[in-house]
Amino acid sequence: MNKEIPYKIYLEENELPTQWYNVRADMKNKPAPILNPATLKPITIDELSPIFCTELAKQELDETTPYFDIPQEIRDFYKMYRPSPLVRAYCLEKKLGTPAHIYYKFEGNNTSGSHKLNSAIAQAYYAKQQGLKGVTTETGAGQWGTALSMACAYFDLDCQVYMVKVSYEQKPFRREVMRTYGAKVTPSPSMTTEVGKRINAEHPGTTGSLGCAISEAVEAATTQEGYRYVLGSVLSQVLLHQTVIGLETKAALDKYGIKADMIIGCAGGGSNLGGLISPFAGEMLRGEADYEIIAVEPASCPSLTRGKYAYDFCDTGKICPLAKMYTLGSNFIPSANHAGGLRYHGMSSIVSQLYEDGYVKARSVEQTEVFKAAEMFAKVEGILPAPESSHAIKVAIDEALKCKETGETKNIVFGLTGTGYFDMVAYQKYNDGEMSDYIPTDEEIAKSLATLPNV
Repeated sequence: MNKEIPYKIYLEENELPTQWYNVRADMKNKPAPILNPATLKPITIDELSPIFCTELAKQELDETTPYFDIPQEIRDFYKMYRPSPLVRAYCLEKKLGTPAHIYYKFEGNNTSGSHKLNSAIAQAYYAKQQGLKGVTTETGAGQWGTALSMACAYFDLDCQVYMVKVSYEQKPFRREVMRTYGAKVTPSPSMTTEVGKRINAEHPGTTGSLGCAISEAVEAATTQEGYRYVLGSVLSQVLLHQTVIGLETKAALDKYGIKADMIIGCAGGGSNLGGLISPFAGEMLRGEADYEIIAVEPASCPSLTRGKYAYDFCDTGKICPLAKMYTLGSNFIPSANHAGGLRYHGMSSIVSQLYEDGYVKARSVEQTEVFKAAEMFAKVEGILPAPESSHAIKVAIDEALKCKETGETKNIVFGLTGTGYFDMVAYQKYNDGEMSDYIPTDEEIAKSLATLPNV
């Protein structure tokens, strides 16, 4: 098939996926079960239900059902901004002088500015179905908090967001978007929860972390009647909802008979990466195709490349269930780098297991190099990318330049998870030459890993 490939491959509305894909159904080595922190036994639906919406708890623990129907109300909401385009980066290819073909799936074409809305609307829908008053959550860069505030406004639910303190201060406009949509935003760690008070006492003057904010949000959910906690990444239910990205990507490639050679995504907790790669990983698991999948993480928070595969707490306050994952230790508080959404000490148990089994490779990249790639991309492709997404851009550029040396015409696909228009403090630091590359020492990581629970 020799069809001319357009700049943007758009699917029709009727080509929107009608089901989410659960990659665990095809994994021979299932991710290890999440454990109750009190008993250290695999957690049950009954134990998860006080924290999560019941339907989401079921999705979390289901590792055998391959497909879940997407409820009509969620599909109707998706139509506001989906299907999202798969873009052939002709301008970037030309700039690099590479024979490689570069494609990116652009998830920034909604007001929240990122892929997070795909799961936020699903989680708000199930909360509404359950008759709840509201939900609590944490947010790092603020994209998840923004997405959830939009979803809650749509379903008329109360939304309480604990925002990592450094991001709360760096990103006042993201905070104001959340408040415009009706969310209550609290900098974390705060003095409004018991766990927040404890973390502030142990780490005076801390800039916070996602792990801290998670602990506060869980406490807030479990101490208020009619509230549940929702999470924007890491959990298997979130990766499930995000497969709408990978399913659309695959459908768009198939439309033009394109076979991806390489799929690249940034990795913080694993939601966009897991969502993008799941359908492709499923083909690999079933022995139908082969791909090179690369997870890209910041050198300042290198859970896959320098962490340990072990059971650990998902949060700093140690009140959440334990997951077996690649982790730097729940006490690890990364430097205040500008990719707030990637500052998480652990990694999705699904992504961790796929990495452990060799289906996924990982690379860590330094902050200044990431912004250099972001600037180049913005100049030639016309989109100012989020710092998180720019990790994937950096490695896509590296791979395209390798093709220039070898003469290979690889099809490189990466996830452009969102826009960087609220990240101007970071771009300012880069433009003023004030950005540094902080890489934790082996001693720092070892010290944090020494506190892993004995499971």
